[in-house]
Amino acid sequence: MGTVIGDLLPLAVGVALSPIPIVAAILMILSADAGRAGRGFALGWVAGIAAATVIVVLLAGPLGGGGDREPSAAGAWVKIVLGILLLGLAAAQWRSRADTAIPGWMSAIDTVTVQRAAGLGALLSAVNPKNLLLCLSAGVVIGSSGTSVGGQVVAIIVFTLLAASSVLFVIVGYTLAADRLRGPLDRVRAWLQDNNHVMMAIVLVVMGAVVVGKGIAGL
Repeated sequence: MGTVIGDLLPLAVGVALSPIPIVAAILMILSADAGRAGRGFALGWVAGIAAATVIVVLLAGPLGGGGDREPSAAGAWVKIVLGILLLGLAAAQWRSRADTAIPGWMSAIDTVTVQRAAGLGALLSAVNPKNLLLCLSAGVVIGSSGTSVGGQVVAIIVFTLLAASSVLFVIVGYTLAADRLRGPLDRVRAWLQDNNHVMMAIVLVVMGAVVVGKGIAGL
C-alpha cells in the first residue's frame, strides 16, 4: 500500500500544480457570485478527478500481477505509453511557451452560474488532456497494483484529495480570509497566466519521466 501511495504522489502533485484550474478557481472567487461559483467549481473539480481515476482503476484491474511487487508486462507497457504521451504534451507546452493569450472562456467567468462552474471544474479535471493523462496514469497504478478493494479505495481518496488540494486551498482559503487573500491571489493569477505553458512543460516532463521509469521497472 505504501508503494502505491508513493507512486501516486508525483502524479497528484502534477494535477495539483496545473496552472489553468488554479487560475479558473481564482477568477471564480473574484467573480460577482464568488461563494457559490467557487464551491460549484471545487465540487466539479473533485468529482472529475475521482470519476476519471475510478473508471481507469476498474478497467486496469486485469493488468495487475500477483501482488504489489509483481506488475504484469501489460501494465508496465501501459505506463510506458502514458509516460511517453505526457512527454509529448510537455514538448507541445514548451513550443507554446510564448503564447500568453487568455482563453476565451475565462472572460465569461464573472457571470458563470453554479451549474456551469461545476461543469467547468469537471471539464478541466477529467477532460483536459494534461490532467486526464495524469489521472489515467494514477488509475493504472492503483488498478494494476494488486491491492485489496479497500486499499484501492483509500488510494483513490488520497490521490483525489492531493490532486485537488491546490484548488481546494484557493476556495477554502478565500472563504476564510477573503480580504487578506484578494490581492495576493490576483498576483498569483497574473503570474500563472503568463507562465502557464512553461510551468506545465516542466511538470509534464517530470511526471512523464516518472511514469516511464515505473513502466520500465515493471518489465
